[in-house]
Amino acid sequence: MKHIAYSCIAFVLTAVAACSTDKWEPTDYIAYVNPFIGAADNGHTFPGACRPFGMIQTSPVTGAIGWRYCSEYVFSDSIIWGFTQTHLNGTGCMDLGDILVMPLTGERVRAWDAYRSTFSKSTEEATPGYYAVTLTQPDVRAELTASTRAALHRYTFNKADSASLLIDLQHGPAWSEGQYHGQVRECETAWEDEYTLTGMIRNAVWVNQRYFFVMKFNRAVTDTINLRMSPGERGQRIIASFNMQPGDTLMMKVAMSTTGIDGAKANLENEIGHWDFEKVREQARDEWNSYLGRIEVEGTTEQKTNFYTAYYHTIIQPNIISDIDGKVRTAADSVVEAPGGQFYSTFSLWDTYRAAHPFYTLMTPEKVDPFVNSLVTQSEVQGFLPIWALWGGETYTMIGNHAVAVIAEAYRKGFHGFDADRAFEAVKRTQTVSHPQKSDWETYTRYGYFPTDLTPAESVSSTLESCYDDYAAADMASLLGRTDDEKIFRERADYYKNLFDVQTGFMRPKLSDGSWKSPFDPSGVSHAESTGGDYTEGNAWQYTWHVQHDVPGLIGLFGGEEPFLAKLDSVFTTTLVTSQSDVTGLIGQYAHGNEPSHHVIYLYTLAGKPARTHELVREVFDRFYRPEPDGLSGNDDCGQMSAWYMFSAMGFYPVDPVSAQYVLGAPQMPEFILHLADGNKFEIKAEGLSANAKYVESITLNGKPHTSPFLSHSDITAGGKLVFKMTDDKSKTITYTK
Repeated sequence: MKHIAYSCIAFVLTAVAACSTDKWEPTDYIAYVNPFIGAADNGHTFPGACRPFGMIQTSPVTGAIGWRYCSEYVFSDSIIWGFTQTHLNGTGCMDLGDILVMPLTGERVRAWDAYRSTFSKSTEEATPGYYAVTLTQPDVRAELTASTRAALHRYTFNKADSASLLIDLQHGPAWSEGQYHGQVRECETAWEDEYTLTGMIRNAVWVNQRYFFVMKFNRAVTDTINLRMSPGERGQRIIASFNMQPGDTLMMKVAMSTTGIDGAKANLENEIGHWDFEKVREQARDEWNSYLGRIEVEGTTEQKTNFYTAYYHTIIQPNIISDIDGKVRTAADSVVEAPGGQFYSTFSLWDTYRAAHPFYTLMTPEKVDPFVNSLVTQSEVQGFLPIWALWGGETYTMIGNHAVAVIAEAYRKGFHGFDADRAFEAVKRTQTVSHPQKSDWETYTRYGYFPTDLTPAESVSSTLESCYDDYAAADMASLLGRTDDEKIFRERADYYKNLFDVQTGFMRPKLSDGSWKSPFDPSGVSHAESTGGDYTEGNAWQYTWHVQHDVPGLIGLFGGEEPFLAKLDSVFTTTLVTSQSDVTGLIGQYAHGNEPSHHVIYLYTLAGKPARTHELVREVFDRFYRPEPDGLSGNDDCGQMSAWYMFSAMGFYPVDPVSAQYVLGAPQMPEFILHLADGNKFEIKAEGLSANAKYVESITLNGKPHTSPFLSHSDITAGGKLVFKMTDDKSKTITYTK
């Protein structure tokens, strides 16, 4: 594949052109997106306005303290604190939530938390690029829209005995009340004129963050009050007042930058240099449609809502954090020119390497090279590839280092818009040079696993996930002809075998003397970063299958397909009782609400029992993806849960993303058209699909019988037609050739 560069609008034109020859008609795809899906329970999504991969996500705040408020919004809440300009989508940790603003009327009291307002759900609406709600107490209609690096707010004051705006620069989501009041380390602001406020904030919740902003109003500020801060607070809370009459509108636009106030000003002037709210909203609508229209779907309204909302959630991030001129602040706190003028962050790699990044390689390929360049650039500053990158810094969250897999996958799939040798050096350094926060390669290579008595936590999970990254490094080394490196990493990729206990049939913690840790409870769930244990947000039932790169080898450890399948069956029939917040969406011990389980259903296909894959995919669709605020079974995790849905809906899934092959499952919707790069088109049909006809009887690819359990990435990107013939007769399920 050559280096891909094109505008998003090209895809709109492709889709429209296709309509002249196909039965598809032009569609306003955002009409099928419901941003409230996942905003209840533990989905941790937000309903506010943003652009695809944008820096800004302006959204309402209904709470900010505790795990429940990672996105600052819970659908069932009835009070809004205000509106902040940046948010994380579906994460299990919290940060951002920058620059809270809240319109208010009436007496301007000194208590900073006195301006929260109730609201009626019937007044709340959200669609990609737009959010609106009526605030009861001030009787203000609040509307939000956004460009890539700036937000535009419109507040209509229905009663204007007075009109003011709270600007809270102390605010940000936090784990505790104490952290909420102590997260800001520096805050500097200046009124440049009666319309313009600029500033810099440095804070620390999850990552050390420095941002600069410019805020402009369409009306002159007539008066300001600085509210008294609580002990330990270093931020500012300002009330700015305006001379307004009932029915008047106050507009505010705010842009952010990592580099400086001049960067924020340039971002604002280039993206929203006017006060036309409807123009920005329409531009947002067009941009979202240009992405969503790359896949055309046939199905029920409910199915389309699930699918296009999943698409929407998947491409909210990674987020561009470089300025319009290409400059960005690095993790070393220096301002540099981003490679190619684009630098992205918000890489939830432990989650997203599994399906979200494979989705990007298919449907947003123009982003893949910039993503890789961003990862490599950050690695050269901090000494290793990002683990969980946010705002250009490192959070050190989760295990393994799956930027390795993302880079190797991109190279295997033919992306060459980055320096491969430079990227591999980052991969090699990451996998061989220890750093105190997350890696101890000397212990790993000495024992061939992470011994539980020498590893503070997550010994089993860390071993298994590191093996996958070693495999990814070996694959990239092989393509580059680096045979010595390939040999080392291939040997390390087999370390998973050292933790398999033949007697119990589980991946089990092992001591440094080679004995098994005892007692051993395979159902014991660990959230190792907070509670200790040998597994990461899971247990032995879930992690035993974490050998994505060598399923035949794993089958061999069990003694063949029959005992492998017997053990796999027990995963779905053995009850798990847990209150662990990340282990949800249960079918027996299978936990769809968390990522280590995501590929497990597809192992049935690879072990010769595809009918069971088909049954379980359908069960997951019916139970764990509903077009409702509480319709997700776990955190959306920066689009990974959503990407699983889209791949599985189309009938295949990247069990091993680096291989550039997808394992075939069973499609859940009747027809898809993928509009790909270079004008190619890939069609997927599920003939005879119904509630009962959930089994695949046969498959053709470009009119020829397809009997392999795999579909290659190149089969899709070249364009063509994949047809599944469905049946309700389980005995007729396809038999794949080995």
